[in-house]
Amino acid sequence: MSRISHSDPELTHRLTRRGMLGVAAGGTAAALLGAAATPAAASPSSASRAPAEPATSAAGHGHGRSRALLPPGRLGVQLYSLRDKVSTLGFAAVFAELERYGYDEVEFAGYTQGSAGAITLAQLRRLARDHGLTPIGSHVGYYANDPNAYTFAENLTKVLDDAQALGLKHIGTASGPFRYGDTVDAWKRAAADFNRYGAAARARGMKFYQHNHSDEFGFASDNPKVRLYDVLLAETDPDLVFLEMDIFWAYAGQFRFSTRPDGRPAPFDPLAYVLRQPHRYPLFHVKDGVSDPQNQFGYRMVDVGDGDIDYQKFLSAVTRLRGERLAHHWQTEHDQPTDSLRFARRSSAYLHSLREKC
Repeated sequence: MSRISHSDPELTHRLTRRGMLGVAAGGTAAALLGAAATPAAASPSSASRAPAEPATSAAGHGHGRSRALLPPGRLGVQLYSLRDKVSTLGFAAVFAELERYGYDEVEFAGYTQGSAGAITLAQLRRLARDHGLTPIGSHVGYYANDPNAYTFAENLTKVLDDAQALGLKHIGTASGPFRYGDTVDAWKRAAADFNRYGAAARARGMKFYQHNHSDEFGFASDNPKVRLYDVLLAETDPDLVFLEMDIFWAYAGQFRFSTRPDGRPAPFDPLAYVLRQPHRYPLFHVKDGVSDPQNQFGYRMVDVGDGDIDYQKFLSAVTRLRGERLAHHWQTEHDQPTDSLRFARRSSAYLHSLREKC
């Protein structure tokens, strides 16, 4: 049952982001963003910035002036969710809307803006700052067959140069560690790559991270008792390689891979991974879904607040850890929203409405 009223049609299929990752700054908008939807009206000057911590609580989330569950200054959005508006309206109009909706940060998935014209990294960084937004991270491809591809494997220095020019604190990939296959040794090799990228990023004052989908929680083809995600955690240096848990896809992984290939139970809890090593998860993707056992992933993706993932529980468990309230960044995302600006507005409103329980 939805936690906020809505009339949007629900997403019925998944759109992968992998086809648009790894596009270099200055690349074509078609390669980065694909076909744009009809733009919604953007009104950058029509309202003031939404308050980061509302004074009154939403029904069912506390009383009076209870503290907001969402830490101040830590709400962002993955701009992949708004790729249609970036392509047609440009970053300036999109950033103005995000400012109005109460966002604090943005995470990039490419640095071009389609029909709005060319933009330099310096201009993009300044534009974000002018709208009170901190560029917090960016998704770049892991590897490609093209030696000129804008990926970590093929052009690490360029990727890090661009991230540094934007002032990013994190630079990562949404590609799974399947470069060498799905065996234990294959993931050890991928982990060695990630350690190298992590060391290079740390030398620049940044953190390298990997963003999961559901397949990472599957089992090694040569040892079905071993969960691949556990290999990644064990084989990467915790001081060099960090994780951005996409919470929706982690729960989809729980649905898909709580039983081993031999039929034996192998349950796991995405939140437990975070609570065991919270320092490894500086970033999260806040993405929601309605439970649907007939769907191959177990959920149908919806706007944040419309689904069944318990974000009251998840955020509370992480932010209540000692010293962890401000240690994480929460990026809303929807792979294919019906109306991307509406998604961003409603998701922010829902997360800002959550209150700490006494």
